[in-house]
Amino acid sequence: MSIWEYANPKRFMQTTAKVLPGLAVLTAVLLLVGLVWGFFFTPDDFRQGSTVKIIYLHVPAAMMAVNAWIMMLAASLVWLVRRHHVSALAAKAAAPVGLAFTVVALVTGALWGQPMWGTWWAWDPRLTAFLILTLFYLGYIALWAAIEDPDTAADLTAVLCMVGSVFAVLSRYAANFWNQGLHQGATLSLDKQENISDVFWVPLVISIAGFILLFLTLVLLRTRTEIRMRRLHALMSREARA
Repeated sequence: MSIWEYANPKRFMQTTAKVLPGLAVLTAVLLLVGLVWGFFFTPDDFRQGSTVKIIYLHVPAAMMAVNAWIMMLAASLVWLVRRHHVSALAAKAAAPVGLAFTVVALVTGALWGQPMWGTWWAWDPRLTAFLILTLFYLGYIALWAAIEDPDTAADLTAVLCMVGSVFAVLSRYAANFWNQGLHQGATLSLDKQENISDVFWVPLVISIAGFILLFLTLVLLRTRTEIRMRRLHALMSREARA
């Protein structure tokens, strides 16, 4: 069976209708276990105290904010190459979800950074790239709303997505590109000296898995809604021409 069969709206709707209930339950379980374990059953850090526990929201949200844009880029490229409407609608559906994760990452980062850095905001390379990525999310959503023809909107937003991907990469790797700024390096690393302690690592990984499934669940739900809206728009256009 080819993966492109799911680019058919009817097949996509049938498959996601079966998958979504179980996916939603698994998402809820992972988020509940990861966040409750992390916030209530892990010790305070010897330097950061209880403030460190915001890591269970900040790190997964920041990861998904970047990865959401990468998913939008992949879906946009599929649209440009193969002209599958489901891929364009999936990219459109992912943008508000990615924006929400970006806002959560910025807010929790400020709450975490203030007691550590003594300021709510710093023009750190990664923070600056993240702020610009937020503006690209807003611009992407606005561009979809501003253009009436859906195919033209999909083409132009795909181009915008490719440009914004530069800042998605920078927001992920800025701390590695520049050896300056206040932002810490990677929280999860293959290097044992950089990686966080196991007592924080396990619930964090569970939280990240929960956020990944949350993103997938919301994108599937929103894509289904976009498909229905496209069908409704097509029916209304036919009635108007009749």
